[in-house]
Amino acid sequence: MPDALPNAPLLRPGHNCWRVEPCQRFSMLVDGDAYFSALREALPHAQHSVFILGWDIDSRMVLTPGTPGDGLPAALRDFLNALCQRRRGLRIYVLSWDFAMVFALEREWLPAAKMRWQTHRRLSFHLDGNHPPGASHHQKVVVIDHQVAFVGGLDLTIRRWDTHHHLADEPRRLDPDGKPYPPFHDVQCVVDGDAAAALGDLAAERWLRATGRHPRVPDRPVGDAWPETVVPDLTDVDVGISRTAPACDEEPGVAEIRELYLDAIGAARHDLYLENQYFSSALIADAVAKRLHAPDGPDIALVSRRTESGWLEEASMGVLRARLCRGLRAADQHERLHLYCPHVPDLGEACVNVHSKVMTVDDQLLTIGSANLSNRSFGLDTECNLVVEANGDPRIAAGVRAMRNRLLCEHLAVTPRELDAALVASGGLHAAIAALQRSDGRTLQRFSPTVPEEVDAALPDARLLDPMEPIDSEQIVAEFVSHEARPRVANRVALLLLFLLVLAGLAFAWRYTPLREWADFRHLLALVERVDDMPLAPLAMMATYVVGGLVMVPVTVLIVVTVVVFGPLYGGALALCGAVLSTAAGYTVGRLLGRNAVRRFGGRKLNRLSQQVGQHGLLAMVVLRLVPVAPFTLVNLVVGASRIRLRDCLLGTAIGMSPGIVISASLVDRIAAVANNPGVATFALLALVLLVPATVFVLLRRRRRRHERAAQAARHPPPCSRSPSREGAA
Repeated sequence: MPDALPNAPLLRPGHNCWRVEPCQRFSMLVDGDAYFSALREALPHAQHSVFILGWDIDSRMVLTPGTPGDGLPAALRDFLNALCQRRRGLRIYVLSWDFAMVFALEREWLPAAKMRWQTHRRLSFHLDGNHPPGASHHQKVVVIDHQVAFVGGLDLTIRRWDTHHHLADEPRRLDPDGKPYPPFHDVQCVVDGDAAAALGDLAAERWLRATGRHPRVPDRPVGDAWPETVVPDLTDVDVGISRTAPACDEEPGVAEIRELYLDAIGAARHDLYLENQYFSSALIADAVAKRLHAPDGPDIALVSRRTESGWLEEASMGVLRARLCRGLRAADQHERLHLYCPHVPDLGEACVNVHSKVMTVDDQLLTIGSANLSNRSFGLDTECNLVVEANGDPRIAAGVRAMRNRLLCEHLAVTPRELDAALVASGGLHAAIAALQRSDGRTLQRFSPTVPEEVDAALPDARLLDPMEPIDSEQIVAEFVSHEARPRVANRVALLLLFLLVLAGLAFAWRYTPLREWADFRHLLALVERVDDMPLAPLAMMATYVVGGLVMVPVTVLIVVTVVVFGPLYGGALALCGAVLSTAAGYTVGRLLGRNAVRRFGGRKLNRLSQQVGQHGLLAMVVLRLVPVAPFTLVNLVVGASRIRLRDCLLGTAIGMSPGIVISASLVDRIAAVANNPGVATFALLALVLLVPATVFVLLRRRRRRHERAAQAARHPPPCSRSPSREGAA
């Protein structure tokens, strides 16, 4: 256990923090109204670069409700776009998590497409998929000119704005569809100086890892973007930067935030105040249990939401929190651990959505950031926290105490003087809160999370619900299905039975249905050709290409069907359009899935080729379509996840697919002619069409053999061809 905080510095670079850097100004911004208005005030001062990192970034979000007073657009994307247009040379880099599909209904649809095609060329938006399986990008950082930086728990997305009053009927708390959402509490902080420059380096490195491209960064901090309306809570203070990052691409993981929390909890002597969205980490629970066993341990107050948001969180993080609290109640012999939920009148059984990630220890340490009290935040996701440590300095200790008290005053709806008096009179954190609690009106209410026994027994442990390491699919199967219950023989028997059932069904249909007549080739051909007479048949065919391309239907089959239905000329043109549309759909899905997800499906050969496509663009795309090395759908996904531009992808597809479509249309047309009117002339024309691809194949094969012989001769030249000088050198 580390020494108590007043006696020795807790922050140690390389252990529980990355760097400790000075800043001239530090301020805590409580709730979205304070943060978003400060950010909107600061961003127009950007001169060189802006980095925005987030778990979720929504182009529609409005930083300040109502009509902006700065003359700039209200919506985030339009606001950032206007900044680029107004400031020559300004570059803005927006990096959002390439989210899992389970969150698709909660997020803006196709954010990459919206941000990329509807913004200024110096406004770059990218979805970060450079993570191990199951991980996410969870940092919430904004850096302006490497001079001012904002860090905390607030993403630039919808349903985050609220005032510190958290009124039940706040008329401005609406999403883009005009629907109200519950009160939302969160905390951000803002720093300048060397601390902001270090956060700029962190953001630039994150952008490089996610995109493979070096962003433009200033040689030194530029200007002064500090928002004038924000009064610093501390001046001339050192700030620690702590991170979490999973092991990825042969680089070790970073667990500085985990060590910070463990060290700080172990060093707490009087009181430990936490605000957090989750509490599911057994490591934190064990550290808290040790302090609860100590006879002179601290009061520990955790402010969180009473219930989780939605069934998924309730069945995962909610269950884990209830399990941990059940064990801690047994260890809390002195009743020093209390969980509180902010209560607002007229919300009924609902509660303020506590999303903040804050901890203070003995008026000596404050950390604000993105990390939850969860295993994910301590090992699997990317996180960033800022830390202020007093090191016995009474000025900094007073600042830490004042910031903690601001949070308590907000939740208890009391003045700082009332809170100070209660703390002095009671002599303890819990006693002061109890003295200020009220039966009506806004206050903090104690609660104890529980979970039904049947639900608890049915769900797996934290290794699956809240993993600290990348998810292993084999481990998931092993957790839910025992080895004895999944022998390979059973799978083979099931497949065999399914195959036999299909055969029996076909035999029955052949015997008792018109299938025998439909199987006649000429009858089938005539039936397919009548599709051309149906209304909207071309549009239906285009939709078939898009859907078929997403479900791995071979594009060659679709091309043949199109030519048969619509004829060689019109059908060939439709086939080319359909192939391009299918490519666009697969490209978009590949973009959304990200490189790591697609890499698992592409295989080594195709992934190596995708790197060449990303480097050579249009030419490589043409070659890839002319010489298909993998299924059409898989190529689309891999190319979408690579760095090739959509324009090059579509144009290369059109050029590369054209020869194949022309040959296919000619072949199908001649085969249909033979089927309808067999004769010498039709067979001769078919043979002539077949001769073209056969000739190309022979020529390419001969050329390949010549290259192979030349390469072999270069590697093993005959002795008579060696010059005396080369002989001597050898």
